Amino acid sequence: MKELLIQILSFFGRAYWVEIVTETPRCTYYFGPFVSEQEARTAQTGYIEDLQNEGAQGMSVAVKRCKPTKLTIFDESGERSDRETTPTLSGQPS
Repeated sequence: MKELLIQILSFFGRAYWVEIVTETPRCTYYFGPFVSEQEARTAQTGYIEDLQNEGAQGMSVAVKRCKPTKLTIFDESGERSDRETTPTLSGQPS
């Protein structure tokens, strides 16, 4: 039942995702989807630890509702390209 709910929320861009942007390497990572913000916040610690163990530095972390088109975005140009998500509809919290 939970899987069906996640699929529905994901389809409409209403699922929660953990977004981690790193300075080194210059990447944006999306982890999820999650049914609730609390579930995503609970899981984010493990993702942060994994990236730290892989040598990532300069992390910023956000939990948001979005519909990422890619789960890992590597920026080869040196400019951050972390906006490759489908935004939620206007008037709805993101």
